[in-house]
Amino acid sequence: MYPLPSLKSLTLLLLILVLPAALAKPVESGVGPEVKTLAPTARQDSLDRTIADLLSQHHYRQSPLDDALSSLVLNAYLDSLDFSRSYFLSSDIAGFEPYRHTLDDALKSGDLQPAYAIFNLYLRRLAERTAHIQQLLKQDFRFDVPESLDVDRKDAPWAKNPEELDDLWRKRLKHEMLTVILSGKDQAAARELLSKRYDNRLRQALQSTSEDVFQWYMNAVAQAFDPHTAYFSPRNTENFNIQMRLSLEGIGCVLRMEDEQVTVVELVTGGPADLSQQIRPSDKIVAVAQGEKEPWTDVVGWRLDDVVEKIRGPRGTVVRLKILPGKAGAAAAEKTVRLVRDTIKLEKQAAKSEI
Repeated sequence: MYPLPSLKSLTLLLLILVLPAALAKPVESGVGPEVKTLAPTARQDSLDRTIADLLSQHHYRQSPLDDALSSLVLNAYLDSLDFSRSYFLSSDIAGFEPYRHTLDDALKSGDLQPAYAIFNLYLRRLAERTAHIQQLLKQDFRFDVPESLDVDRKDAPWAKNPEELDDLWRKRLKHEMLTVILSGKDQAAARELLSKRYDNRLRQALQSTSEDVFQWYMNAVAQAFDPHTAYFSPRNTENFNIQMRLSLEGIGCVLRMEDEQVTVVELVTGGPADLSQQIRPSDKIVAVAQGEKEPWTDVVGWRLDDVVEKIRGPRGTVVRLKILPGKAGAAAAEKTVRLVRDTIKLEKQAAKSEI
């Protein structure tokens, strides 16, 4: 399987291979879904120190791990989480200020608590805001009232209170709804589309793992040294290597997530999925099993990259998929497809020249 390496992408496209916690205020009852608290692992604490040492000693800029770099790390991390300044309050940012000149010391000691405290509060703010968005979408929007909206908020001040954020999101949703209506949909369809869009965004965020948080934070650390320096997790490293090789071992499907189900978008010509003639675009993959006799694993609601990992495996091995035919509608019966993984050439992604 082959996901595109983008953290902000709402649609993850892949080719299947065989291929401070005290700062976090709890969400009020009824505001939204339960928000888990993520924490670093012992391995990440150790890896944190190793990465910090490598960057400070061997990066070409030779930047010391000091208070100035610490401030850059905090800014980069906050930008990666809330680049439009639409979720955190100014009081949240003030609560993070003690970290501004201490993240360098935390990096040296392998202390990841600040990074996880910030992220856990971000998840709570996202859940709170999504609940409010759903309430706003039930109200009527007046398009005959002249208002303005600053769509580029990277340098905007943080909202002082929830009421400021409420007004910002009212205008933002009004703008998005008007954009959808102008594309040809009526208001009811626009409300449904926006409701699903923000529910999906929250659902994806709530599926974040400790490894995701570590990658986002380490990327912020790397970018503080240089905007072209990045940290790749083992999973993203493998995806990058696939791009460089222009080949992978898998079944040859392009996938995306739709309504918590992995959906086939395209088949790679000549790949196992294509040659089987049992899988078509718009089909849903609802369960995966390894080999001939391993038990089934239901993958509905899973993250796309986790499903991809279940389908990956060496060339020549068997993977079984439970498929829900897309074009047959909701009443379609599941079918089982047995595929032998093979090498897939990514010819469409190869660089080309023409005279």
